[in-house]
Amino acid sequence: MIDFLSTIGRRVLDILTIAGRLTAFVGSALSHCFRPPFYFRNLVQQFWTIGYNSLPVVGLTAVFTGAVLALQSYVGFSHLVAASTIPTVVVVSITRELGPVLASLMVAGRVGAAIAAELGTMRVTEQIDALDTLATNPMKYLVVPRVLAGVLMMPLLVLVADIIGVMGGFVVSSFILGFNESAYLINTIHAVHTQDIVSGLVKAAVFGLIITLLGCFNGYRSRGGAEGVGQATTNAVVYASVLIFFSDYFLTELFLTGR
Repeated sequence: MIDFLSTIGRRVLDILTIAGRLTAFVGSALSHCFRPPFYFRNLVQQFWTIGYNSLPVVGLTAVFTGAVLALQSYVGFSHLVAASTIPTVVVVSITRELGPVLASLMVAGRVGAAIAAELGTMRVTEQIDALDTLATNPMKYLVVPRVLAGVLMMPLLVLVADIIGVMGGFVVSSFILGFNESAYLINTIHAVHTQDIVSGLVKAAVFGLIITLLGCFNGYRSRGGAEGVGQATTNAVVYASVLIFFSDYFLTELFLTGR
């Protein structure tokens, strides 16, 4: 019994230790975002890496999400003689939830893992320590550009995903399900509201912050050679994915309460 309680106690202490280190890391990273010097070249490079290079996977995810959503909605609503509501379902679902969440999960798998692997490799090969010896703050040089790029580029990626996802539903509804193209587009425009789009973009910015912070945290604190880098990469993706779903619920509740 004592061994069992000791094991639980150690696990709780480990969780609290990680939470404390993560809180300190987040506080340090966010505070450095507003203090010079600023490495704009690194920031632009991260814009390209996180934003532009993620467009193909985000676009493919969005177009097939919209297409499948239209097909599944038609199967369900056709029995209720409510097929005309498909444009509303597609555009509201994508702009509020599916666009931000699915795009963020894809970026977490691609960018979060890459950030953790890159910083983890730099940590185990002592490149981060070398920056300290050169009087360059690793937090400002490595972490801040990635965090800012994640927060600024994720809303743009989600906006593109919303457009592509809605067009995916439009193509399927028009050319496969036999909807009138003009009527579908008119119903889509009438169904979407500014708050739907804004709420999705706010979620995207929060998710971008989560992805980059966890990627940087796990990579920055990586230890133990190649095995440690692999573990850091796995933790970055898993923890970011879980926190995306966790924060999505509270953000959704916040926006719905504010209506």
